[in-house]
Amino acid sequence: MSKSFASRIPLLLLFSSLLALVIYLQWPEQAQVKKNHQRVVTVKTTAVEQAEFKDVIQALGTSRANEQVTITTKNSAIVDVISFNDGQQVKKGDILVQLNAQEATAKVNELQANLAESIAQLHRFEDLLSKKATAKSLVDEQEAKTKAIAAQLASAQAKLDDLTIKAPFDGVLGFREISTGAFINIGDIITSLDDLSVIKVDFFVPERFLTTIKINQKITASSSAYGQQTFIGKIISVDSRIDPITRTLQVRAEINNKKGQLRPGMLFNIMIERQVDTILQLPESAIIPIEEKHFIFVVETESSDKKIDKSPTTASKKIAKRIEVTIGRRHPGIVEILSGVKEGKEVVVEGALKLRNGSIVRTLGDK
Repeated sequence: MSKSFASRIPLLLLFSSLLALVIYLQWPEQAQVKKNHQRVVTVKTTAVEQAEFKDVIQALGTSRANEQVTITTKNSAIVDVISFNDGQQVKKGDILVQLNAQEATAKVNELQANLAESIAQLHRFEDLLSKKATAKSLVDEQEAKTKAIAAQLASAQAKLDDLTIKAPFDGVLGFREISTGAFINIGDIITSLDDLSVIKVDFFVPERFLTTIKINQKITASSSAYGQQTFIGKIISVDSRIDPITRTLQVRAEINNKKGQLRPGMLFNIMIERQVDTILQLPESAIIPIEEKHFIFVVETESSDKKIDKSPTTASKKIAKRIEVTIGRRHPGIVEILSGVKEGKEVVVEGALKLRNGSIVRTLGDK
């Protein structure tokens, strides 16, 4: 080894020692800088809260009028007068159609005259019988004749009344199916009449709900015709039998229709409230299923000490921690939480798929 290289060994050792010291002093700062540049995930959160959870049965139902009838005629005749228009609101007893009644009226008048004459003749026989001037058999015969004429008159009067067609109850008329002067036969349809003050809805529920369906139980109905608007009603009757093929139970509810918004034949989505509980719940999007378990990410704030310009200070950061929860009943978009998290905890509902246990997060709204 040359003298020049041997003389440089102390200098090399000194330089190596200084380099190692510099690396040692700089290492914690570099690690802290790396740590400070850890990826931050932006998420949306919500608080775990107690809220009403309605246990409901859902079904599809078809509406019908409270009372509905097709107006027809019992007689064949010519239409003399039509006293209604399409869609008209009528009261019970209002005259709708007058059929030609000349022959029927003449028949009634004839029988009324015959009855009057028969009654007068009966009174004369009774007077004679009281004076023992006639036989009782003649009185009995005249009395029978009088009753027969009275029966004929009642029949003729009923036929005459049938030629005047009236509304059997309050309601709304449908389209007019006849014209003045037309000849109509027995059973021909004249129009329809619906009582729309109350709408009845028939629907079916599975057999397993039999014990939870009660008279006067509240129902909520909605129709595509009215979007998100709902109508409140109540159950008025439950079928006495269960369909042996479908294993369903027919139920009928009624909805007040004073505003006239609803019509027979509409399709309704029915929701029957079985029970209303106050429970701990979360949006369904917060739940992460893994095999048979369920997890959520809870956001917690942690404090850490660091140096800024060689002055100690305390900074806080939000950490996402994954925890297991036990879930219960579900509604569209809502899940019941039975255990695993307490009320008030901040839970991630959007962005959870980008997280790992311990990830640093920034919630929407943070600066």
